[in-house]
Amino acid sequence: MIITEYLPSRPHVLWQLCLQMGIRHAIVSAKQERTGLGPPWEMDALRQLQKSFAAGWLTIHGLEGDQFDMNRIKLGVAGRDEDIEHFCQMLRHMGELGIPLLCYNFMAQIGWFRSKTDVPARGGALVSRFDLKEMPAGLTEAGEVPVEQMWENFRYFIQRVMPVAEKAGIQMALHPDDPPLPVLRGIGRLFGTPEGFERAYELAPSPNNGVTFCRANFKLMGADLVKLVRHYAKQKRLFFLHLRDVRGTAECFEEVFHDQAAAELMETLQVSHETGFDGPLRCDHVPTLAGEANDQPGYGTLGRLFADGYIMGLMDVLKIPRE
Repeated sequence: MIITEYLPSRPHVLWQLCLQMGIRHAIVSAKQERTGLGPPWEMDALRQLQKSFAAGWLTIHGLEGDQFDMNRIKLGVAGRDEDIEHFCQMLRHMGELGIPLLCYNFMAQIGWFRSKTDVPARGGALVSRFDLKEMPAGLTEAGEVPVEQMWENFRYFIQRVMPVAEKAGIQMALHPDDPPLPVLRGIGRLFGTPEGFERAYELAPSPNNGVTFCRANFKLMGADLVKLVRHYAKQKRLFFLHLRDVRGTAECFEEVFHDQAAAELMETLQVSHETGFDGPLRCDHVPTLAGEANDQPGYGTLGRLFADGYIMGLMDVLKIPRE
């Protein structure tokens, strides 16, 4: 399996720390405000980003998240065709540059969300929490967007971009909704159940239409994780592993340290390995540890050092080769 890290888009101490840990593959954002370069659909911007990481002895394995504001696409409003063309252009350039993976989502207006990001945990570490009761009241500026309208918006998008991704050789790894709830502040959410992922595949059957298996999200769905990993692996749709855990329910949960979910993480790694998965994985959502500002909840540097080391230890115990 390929151990990756979600790295800052500009040179950062975590780049060097990854090399020191033996991690050479990066998942990044090409969002213009993060890179300081041009928009991500421009070849020069992607090429410069790739060269910057290569100069730091790192290889970009994939992009993750919205690479530009996707709300016109997700909400199905005027301007989406222009944005979809930009998205397709980005996929073509990724293919030309040999960046094989795009981890994307279809959460409109509200991305991954936590109601609190400084919950005290073990030893005074800080973790994030979602509690539906703590959500802001009322609708967003997008108003009410029914689930079936969101499905129509997704269909319009995926049926236009998947042929381009297939031709460019890009794995489109769909990430679950976080939290996996059917509606958030009046906006329908599509990918909070395993059934949603089946419908996504039926809308655009393709070997390049796959899944980011974020195990905590699928756990909150109440899914049989072992069965689901085997299912996606059998269909060759298991493209990317996000390894983290939570305690609670989809309506109210907290993140935990990776070692507090050792057996669960080991099970996911073992089943993925048994099914022949040899693709990328990364740790996800770590606690903020002592001595760090909590300005990037879930993505502090020290917490990731702990999580990455722990995951590599589990892989060694399971005798899973790591690249």
